[in-house]
Amino acid sequence: MSEREYNDASGTVGVDQSSAVPSDPGARDRITRPVRIERWFEVTTAIILAVVAVSTAWSIYQATRWAGVQSTRYAEAAALRVASTRESTLSGQLRLYDTAIVNNWFNAHFAGISDLEDVYVRRMRPEFRPIFDAWLALDPFANPDAPPGPLFMPQYPSSLPDSATDLDAQAESIFDAGQEARDLGDGYVLNTVVLAMVLFLTTISEGFKWNALRACMLVLAVILLLFGAYHLVTYPIA
Repeated sequence: MSEREYNDASGTVGVDQSSAVPSDPGARDRITRPVRIERWFEVTTAIILAVVAVSTAWSIYQATRWAGVQSTRYAEAAALRVASTRESTLSGQLRLYDTAIVNNWFNAHFAGISDLEDVYVRRMRPEFRPIFDAWLALDPFANPDAPPGPLFMPQYPSSLPDSATDLDAQAESIFDAGQEARDLGDGYVLNTVVLAMVLFLTTISEGFKWNALRACMLVLAVILLLFGAYHLVTYPIA
């Protein structure tokens, strides 16, 4: 007989199970090696999926945050442009007012109505009055080198509101910041797409029994995951 038989206490014939265990230690390694490989695949897949889940959630959160920053910056830029337009309109209205006052003063002056001249002088804006007096001090009616009118004096622009230019520059700067926020939000969205590819590759690799193919797909998934993680580390946080 190939197996050793023995009689138990009841007289039943049995088989010595110790003789069925392979005596070759390498046989055990050959039996457990596929199990170890499968476990490595499972552990690697679990790690990738965990990192992808956290990274994807963070990318979506940051994309949403930067979208909010973009909207805020655009709203601020729009408000500043409205303020700039208002200041520019006011400046134009004041220039028209000064022009009308000066023209009426010219008419009264050449008509020889000094009382009417005084009326128009009193109606001049406080910021414009010193410029008008400086122009008169140049004896403009006899001095050919004098400016043709007080509105042509070098200091005249300083009498008008000059905040329109500053407001427009601020609006441009804030609008550019909104553009940068939009680009960053788009970058986080693109990073989410990359992480989705990692999730896809990792998931479908589980359906293949060929270990070489599974390993290649997981390696590609890890490369894409590192690419996405690099962007998460380098991108600004909203």
